[in-house]
Amino acid sequence: MRCSRLLSFLLTLLVATRGADAQSPADARLRALYTSEWEWRGRELARNADTFPRVDAASQSARLEYWNRVIAALDSIPVGELSPEERINYQVFRTSIVALANDVRFKTYEAPFNSDTFFWTDFTPRQGLARLEDYRRYLTRLRDVPRYFGEQVTNMRAGLARGYTVPRVGVQGRDATIVPYTRADTTNPLYLPFTQMPATIAAADRDALRTEARTIIRESIVPAYRTLLTFLRQEYLPKARTALAATTLPDGEAFYQSQIEKFTTLSLTAAEIHEQGKAEVARIRAEMEAVKTKAGFTGSMAAFFRFLRTDPQFYARTPRDLLAYSAYVSKKADYKLKEFIGYLPRHRHGIIPVPDAIAPIYTGGRGGLDACMMNTYNLKARTMYTIAALTLHECTPGHSFQAALALEGPPRPAFRNGTGFSGYGEGWGLYTEWLGTLMGIYETPYEDFGRLTYEMWRACRLVIDTGIHKYGWTRAQAIAFLRDHAALSEHEITTEIDRYISWPGQALAYKLGEMQIRRHRREAETALGAAFDQRAFHDAILALGSVPLPVLEERMRKFIADGGKNPTVVP
Repeated sequence: MRCSRLLSFLLTLLVATRGADAQSPADARLRALYTSEWEWRGRELARNADTFPRVDAASQSARLEYWNRVIAALDSIPVGELSPEERINYQVFRTSIVALANDVRFKTYEAPFNSDTFFWTDFTPRQGLARLEDYRRYLTRLRDVPRYFGEQVTNMRAGLARGYTVPRVGVQGRDATIVPYTRADTTNPLYLPFTQMPATIAAADRDALRTEARTIIRESIVPAYRTLLTFLRQEYLPKARTALAATTLPDGEAFYQSQIEKFTTLSLTAAEIHEQGKAEVARIRAEMEAVKTKAGFTGSMAAFFRFLRTDPQFYARTPRDLLAYSAYVSKKADYKLKEFIGYLPRHRHGIIPVPDAIAPIYTGGRGGLDACMMNTYNLKARTMYTIAALTLHECTPGHSFQAALALEGPPRPAFRNGTGFSGYGEGWGLYTEWLGTLMGIYETPYEDFGRLTYEMWRACRLVIDTGIHKYGWTRAQAIAFLRDHAALSEHEITTEIDRYISWPGQALAYKLGEMQIRRHRREAETALGAAFDQRAFHDAILALGSVPLPVLEERMRKFIADGGKNPTVVP
């Protein structure tokens, strides 16, 4: 029965039926274009290959020329003649290609890291590999690190020369993440897969691979990382810009607008987002006052924040306490899922700690297909009353659940499976935090206040990101605004502000996406009345896969027009 339901899901929950017009000339032109571009991108960006992509300026320029030709070809396709499903593919494809082209046009590759995302750590495995061939490919890739790092350094020098860098204050101390990779022994993070080799690989092969890995780390990896560390400490960080606003960069106004549109997929201005953020902050503040009263606290909000930040009852004593509570919340959500979502994936995720090498500057948690990571570094900065909301967002039914559903979801063109939009994905993650109020996840007023703290945090982002990058806010001004409005720890506040400083626009996606999903729910509940079924509503969103928010808007209108039903195709 379970398999037949999953098969039905795979075959029936396409956003629109593929009718006879699916073979139209317009459809054929579009399919040929996105198929060839995706194959080209796979070769050009070396996805899952045994080398890193070329990132030098000449290669970047050639990519921009190619994507400009793709955009011109897309603009020549008569959109009105596309079938419903291909029209969605068109919107997804065009939005993603424009974002890729804009990033190269503004030469963002000249600043290839920010406060929590680094090109020198993002290929570090978290566990052992599956096959002998995987280990050999991995070793080949490690040999390519010196060339790859050399091109990144050349790009960063070019950025320095024209005043395009990450702000110094936003990445201060991040060079420490390189240090573990300068160890010429088996404690180097890149050696980890060789400590967890499967027994299916012959003992002689395991020994030979380990010997080769130690040699590569000693002779190639360590020198490359030491060179990079010296460059960052002695040349890059001392000369990195001191101004914070993205609008102070070369062609900064246009650059910041491109980042807003890239991450939100909406055509909003910084000024419009700033005002929306202030309105949300005021609304959430009123809800926080009500929950503070429910908790029996009679003092001011500032006094309540101090209580929450300092009372030992709100902090884990050990990493296991934090991980265990997150796991408990995740299983509570599992228990309730069938009441809220119609189609559930079979893939399951674990909950693991954020690796030690990056934990000091990492966010509180991050979800993924196989594992949802929770940060157990500096437990005095990890408020337990926010763990329930964080687990819903990152694990289930948030990002890890989303990734599993996408893995088992309706068949789509390959490029769709490799394309993600923050407004959709992060909007869903934040929406699930609110959904926890209906699922019975929050057991105390403090946990519900933790949820509101997280919602306030995302609303503050709308004000702070635009405040920094449009209106010239200082770091101290941004920290004070977040501290005054959200009961986060000081460590979380400073880490987050540095993230917004060094990654303009990214933080805007969460709240704008969540606001849209909650608006769609209100619209559906009002229009459908007793016919509204939240399982069908959530299925309609999740079956789309990651799409620009205007595509989600169109889908929700159709969902309401169809009486709250999803399309059905009989296999």
